[in-house]
Amino acid sequence: MIRLIATLGLLLAVSNPTHAQTIIDRDPEIASMVREVNPDSLKSFITQMVAFGTRSTVSSTTDPKRGIGAARNWVLATFQRFAAASEGRMTAILDTTTYAADGRRVTSSVNLGNVVATLKGTDPNDHRIFVISGHLDSRRTDVMDGSGDAPGANDDGSGSAAVLECARIMSRHHFGATIIFVTVSGEEQGLLGSGVLAKKAKDQGWNIVAMLNNDIVGSNNSSETNIINNTQVRVFSEGLPIYSIETQAKKIRQLGLENDSDSRLLSRYVKETGERYVDNLQVVQIYRPDRFLRGGDHSPFQENGFAAVRITEMNENYTRQHQDVRVAGGIQYGDLPEFIDFEYLRKNTALNLACLANLAKAPGSPVSPNVLTRELTNNTHLTWKAPAVGAPRGYYILVRETTSPVWQRKIFTTDTDVLLPLSKDNYFFGVQSVGPTGNESLPVIPLPGR
Repeated sequence: MIRLIATLGLLLAVSNPTHAQTIIDRDPEIASMVREVNPDSLKSFITQMVAFGTRSTVSSTTDPKRGIGAARNWVLATFQRFAAASEGRMTAILDTTTYAADGRRVTSSVNLGNVVATLKGTDPNDHRIFVISGHLDSRRTDVMDGSGDAPGANDDGSGSAAVLECARIMSRHHFGATIIFVTVSGEEQGLLGSGVLAKKAKDQGWNIVAMLNNDIVGSNNSSETNIINNTQVRVFSEGLPIYSIETQAKKIRQLGLENDSDSRLLSRYVKETGERYVDNLQVVQIYRPDRFLRGGDHSPFQENGFAAVRITEMNENYTRQHQDVRVAGGIQYGDLPEFIDFEYLRKNTALNLACLANLAKAPGSPVSPNVLTRELTNNTHLTWKAPAVGAPRGYYILVRETTSPVWQRKIFTTDTDVLLPLSKDNYFFGVQSVGPTGNESLPVIPLPGR
């Protein structure tokens, strides 16, 4: 049945600020998990990682106390400790491979290891996977120096600590979909560990719906500009998808979807969900795949066709990034734990947790969304089918002007065939499923159909 939805008044607050009111509807379970994120817990994780002296990918993999090998064994044991409270739903492995010398940042073969904890979903029919990552390895000024101290408290002890804290809390909860928590190695040598993992996921047909990469998320101030700010965090997302762009370019151009790649849709989701659950934190979308001419562990996932974003602090400090520990010109260089703002790291960790939990509790995205184009009209006729997994109580139709970076309206409906008094010439639309406890799926963009 076609249902005409009059949008006037549904979210009138968007266009009438005099009477605007903001309704923040939080899932009590997710809100409770967010409150559990503990800065002291995060500090303990970083303190232990720094205590390994160096976590360089080319450091020792056999020394029990120093180097990347000792660090990854500790992460594995920590994941396994969390798994003990999961009623058998979480398992953890050290996934290793021999990476041959490449003539660039690996001069002799290394034992490359990712530490992977899998929290299995409770719905046997739900094969969706959501991934959160940080990189365990650290580096000195000379990326090939595997013997000197490289504390890596922020780069990327902070991201790895966020992964561990999310695993600690979420292992005690149930989700329909599967969540993978991973600390990868080899990031500083060229995204090696994430490259291995993304390729494995592609080759084995993993249904990764979203990947959140956390890299440098714990410092609140910048070098040169001296900006101090722990109320904003950046989310980087690609516009034009690198995967299979040759086959997608014509459709993207024809429909004007340069800002609606899967990764950019995920970025908007992170902003809306994160700001819903984490107070005093603004998620700033950066319309770039990564920082200028740089890359991160989300990149191999994008290259293999998965939606992935990078979460990074608002203002980086280059006196502490890729620097030997030293004092020069009265400035303390080096990535030391005393420069971490653990309250800021708590908020950024909570952002990840809220997004992962909301996604994993939600039904699947609507299937086969279409905007019907049988005739010229100033209305927009949308249709879709119920998701393959989960039992939605309804759907949100998302609306934004073509110039808006974020969705401006959310219209709830229980129908799957809707006529809107809005012109498809002037607006972009999305559709997402809504579960019984209000958790939303990632949105999907309706494509032309008859």
